[in-house]
Formats: sequence, C-alpha cells, structure tokens
Amino acid sequence: MVNIDKYEGISDSELIIRLRDGQSDITDYIMEKYKDLVKSKARSMFILGADNDDLIQEGMIGLFKAIRDFDAGRDASFYTFAELCVSRQIYTAVQASRRQKHIPLNNYISLYRNASDDADDDKYLIDSLQLSGNRSPEELVIDRENVDILEQRIDESLSPFEKQVLDLYVTGMSYVQIAKVLGKDEKSTDNALQRVKMKIRKILKKDE
Repeated sequence: MVNIDKYEGISDSELIIRLRDGQSDITDYIMEKYKDLVKSKARSMFILGADNDDLIQEGMIGLFKAIRDFDAGRDASFYTFAELCVSRQIYTAVQASRRQKHIPLNNYISLYRNASDDADDDKYLIDSLQLSGNRSPEELVIDRENVDILEQRIDESLSPFEKQVLDLYVTGMSYVQIAKVLGKDEKSTDNALQRVKMKIRKILKKDE
C-alpha cells in the first residue's frame, strides 16, 4: 500500500516526472488521489446506460492512460487531462455496450435529466429549450407513454453526431467539454447542440 503522506504537497507534474524516473509507487498514489473524479464521471454517465461498477472500472483505465500519456509541456494540467481521458474512456465503453445491446435513445435519455452548461444549475433539458407559450413542461408531457413517444421522435430526427452531443449534454457537460471528449472542434459541436435544441423545440411545438 502506497504511503500517501510521502507524496502530499507535491504537484502532479512533479509526480509524473518522478514516476518516469523510476518511482513506480506514484502510479498507485495518483490512482487513489483521483478515484473520486472517476466515480463522479461514472455517476454522471450512468444515465446513458451501463453498469456503474463497469463504468468505474473503465474510468480507472482512463485514469491510468492519463498517467501514462500526460505531457506537461503540451497539456494544461494533469487534472484537466485526466478528466478528459476518464470521460472519453467511459463514454467509449457506454457506446460499445449500447451497440451490443442495440439500446435505442428512448431507453436512456430523459427530458427531465439535468442538462445545463452550469454544473450547479437545476435546469432540465426540456426547460433549457426555452419553450414559447404559457404551457408548462408538465402540461406538454402528461405521462410516461407520451415521453417515450416524444423521445423516440427525437431519436429518429438526430444524426449520429447529434445523438453523441445530446448524450453528453444530458450528463451536464458544456459544448466545450463535449467537443474535447468527442475529439471535435468547439464550433461544430456548438452548432450540433443548437441543431439538437432546434429539432426538439420543433417536435415539442407539434404536440402543443
């Protein structure tokens, strides 16, 4: 078991340097230090459909890759790089799991999941679409059956890239974070998100 006190107060960049100089127990220290980050990312993506323990395991693999590949001269900080690697690893695992099970969008997306560019905001996806008129979301969507139908329409209207963007948007990611996870540029990701919102608004208005 790694001696935590041994490395307290040392920057991540310095730890990585020492690791590559032969202090192999630093890997265990960093894995322990960032396990809560992995658990947090696993919880946020659990709604997309997968076993939580499996997601944590994938996240730890992503963290290990971050330790292996971090470049202090290229990457802003280890935390930022690790967050990206963990998110990518977990999302890739979610996609692979869904392909095997052929799970449609309406089985894992909810219009009432948190979805905001601000992590501490209580907005929901259906609220963030800025619906016109005086009808509340509760009046627009009366029961679970209607929600299932609505979500199926949304699924059928989106391109594969737009579905990926919506996937990550409902976990609370901003378009900037989504772009990094998907390896896309920010402008095309933001444009895709705006198209998603526009398509959902259009579908919702048909049901008014």
